[in-house]
Amino acid sequence: MSQGLIDAQIGAKADAAHTAGRESGGGRFSRRTFLKFSATVGAAAGGGLLLGFSLPVLSQGQNQELEQGPSGKSVVGGDASEPAPAGVFAPNAFIQIDTTGKVALVIPKVEMGQGVYTSIPMLIAEELEVPLDSVTVDHAPPNEKLFTDPLLGGQLTGGSTSIRYAWDPMRKAGATARVLLINAAAQQWQVDPATCHAQAGQVLHAASNRSIGYGQLVGIAAKLPAPQNVPLKDPKDFKLIGTSAKRLDSPEKVDGSAVFGLDVRLPDMVYAAISTCPVFGGTLGSVDDSAAKKIPGVRQVIKADNAVAVIGDHTWAAKRGLAALVITWNEGAGANLSMKQIVDDLAAAADHGTGAVARKDGDVGKGFSDAKTRIDAVYQQPFLAHATMEPVNCTVHVRPDGCDIWLGTQVPTRIVDTAVKITGLPADKITVHNHLLGGGFGRRLEFDMATQALKIGKQLSVPVKVVWTREEDIQHDMYRPYYYDKISAGLDANGKPIAWQHRIVGSSILARFAPPAVQHGVDPDAVEVASDLPYDLPNQLIDYVRQEPRTVPTAFWRGVGPTRSTFVVESFIDELAAQAKVDPVKYRRDLLGKTPRALNVLDTATRAAGWGSTSLPQGQGRGVSVMHAFGSFFAMVADVTVDEGEVTVNRVVCAVDCGMTVNPNTIEAQVQGGIIFGITGALYSEITIKDGRVEQSNFTDYRMLRIDQTPNIDVHIVKSTEAPGGIGEPGTAALAAAVANAIYAATGKRLRQLPVGSQLKTA
Repeated sequence: MSQGLIDAQIGAKADAAHTAGRESGGGRFSRRTFLKFSATVGAAAGGGLLLGFSLPVLSQGQNQELEQGPSGKSVVGGDASEPAPAGVFAPNAFIQIDTTGKVALVIPKVEMGQGVYTSIPMLIAEELEVPLDSVTVDHAPPNEKLFTDPLLGGQLTGGSTSIRYAWDPMRKAGATARVLLINAAAQQWQVDPATCHAQAGQVLHAASNRSIGYGQLVGIAAKLPAPQNVPLKDPKDFKLIGTSAKRLDSPEKVDGSAVFGLDVRLPDMVYAAISTCPVFGGTLGSVDDSAAKKIPGVRQVIKADNAVAVIGDHTWAAKRGLAALVITWNEGAGANLSMKQIVDDLAAAADHGTGAVARKDGDVGKGFSDAKTRIDAVYQQPFLAHATMEPVNCTVHVRPDGCDIWLGTQVPTRIVDTAVKITGLPADKITVHNHLLGGGFGRRLEFDMATQALKIGKQLSVPVKVVWTREEDIQHDMYRPYYYDKISAGLDANGKPIAWQHRIVGSSILARFAPPAVQHGVDPDAVEVASDLPYDLPNQLIDYVRQEPRTVPTAFWRGVGPTRSTFVVESFIDELAAQAKVDPVKYRRDLLGKTPRALNVLDTATRAAGWGSTSLPQGQGRGVSVMHAFGSFFAMVADVTVDEGEVTVNRVVCAVDCGMTVNPNTIEAQVQGGIIFGITGALYSEITIKDGRVEQSNFTDYRMLRIDQTPNIDVHIVKSTEAPGGIGEPGTAALAAAVANAIYAATGKRLRQLPVGSQLKTA
């Protein structure tokens, strides 16, 4: 998911408060606890608390109780109709402090490896004045009233928004709690609050040399009116923010106690192995299950519109039973679909009339008329699967009186919505137990796995875990669209672009995922980066033509629009530099005078890479790219070796200006991970369609970058006082162009289609 959706500020809406937990291997919020807690959330005394974003707070003086989950981590509940001892101070939906001084933080974003279970707690702990290693973290339950990200318009994790969203409200949540605790101590001591300060989970009064722990103040603090317009720390006073903190979720991931959706185990649980029609749009014809039912451990065979599932006592029984089925599919009209048809459709759409205008500056026609040279190019990028390391999975227990769902998801409220539709139960009877995600990359913004599991679960009386095989996952993914770009530039006598025209043709993910985001025919995600370049281009026309790939489903893939656009734009800028016979870095520098942050990262990266100061051996090349996306500025320099059509990326140097940094460790790790993901996509990844079905099936033919092929990655974080930008996706988005440009430098071959590995062999 990318900035296009953020700019649209929309998303799916759910009405009720729902729950999340870690029932297996470590309890978090219980369903009962959170429903009670939700009932108490409302406006604070004095008329609610607005802190830039709406920060939900508990009612003044609300009695609360402390419950302990199986893991012993504190969670808050409260019910005005039930007298309960004062035990927890919960000034808002994100912070809970019990009488022992334990601090539990409820994190509104999902942890899928990007480090938000450390960086968001750092924001809160900084202002709350507690040590980071003293806090525990919990998943936020599905509740858009409490946990909506206004940048996305819903309770979603995506679009590289986590820190951009959290930067102000999470710090204000911590500051509000700190002020209330200081006021509580001052009231108890009968001193001026201005003479007190907080430090390391205590309030101190220097004049009398007194101190008191937060736990001893929860009763008083819970009854105080919430302060308005709480001042935040000056950045020069930060103790945590900007430091390289160790990740809070690492220990349990190292010792194996961390629970992902795939780890769920429940009493009486059965297992489902599933086969979906291999042809997009096909349906199930007939099934001969006589052999399958003879296999020990096979319980049942369940048929669906386009799939069949075998239920077993264990995974092996279910898989053996599935293999024994004799299935006939109704393949339908989609059985004739081929890549040639898809590409021909895109090419025809690119040549047809005018597109929806995303940007128009100056007079492009006149610019081309005045140009001394014109360059035209067509760039193509393939369908891509997500291939997350944790296979797609979902466990459900559907009962007449309720439904529980266990999985890892980026969209917990959409899981609730689909459960309501399938089960017919009201939202308050649906419980979502969200877990750590073993890779998201946009795949878990979808809920098809939950839909399928719920349809199976409705036909069973016990919990069922549905796990897709790797083959099922790759061949029934929702794919990054195939994109087709026509781009042209007119150059003046000095080789500078004075006319720029770019047509983007492809599927509109937002038209399906969030229809209101598409305005006047423009999908803002599809045109991102292309419609807001950092370069000084006086005459521009960028338009978009929506062309859906017939029956192939499309979805967000790490970086989405910026990944596509940056490859096209930065490769084409290199083409212009070559035409002008100007060094590609100098060519960019001459066009970046009005975008100093972009110029700065370019200079930082090229200096660190030794651009122009060292020569490379024959068969090696160095390429560069610049990008502004997700609120951040990136520049990359890639060194490659090309040997008999095989590309090795030797080194990547990256300069990052993502504004104020929270945790440099997390930033570096995210950039490194994004680059590795991007190298895989640039060199190898491609989903192709033949006879209406995906040809690839596993890592044997959907290749991954191996650890021994991973280059040295040198990340330089530029200091900045600007507001934080996104970091999870830009590393992937900026990579491919740098690699393609390096291949040109090494071979003289200009590659306009990905993956470059397959294109080199035919170039």
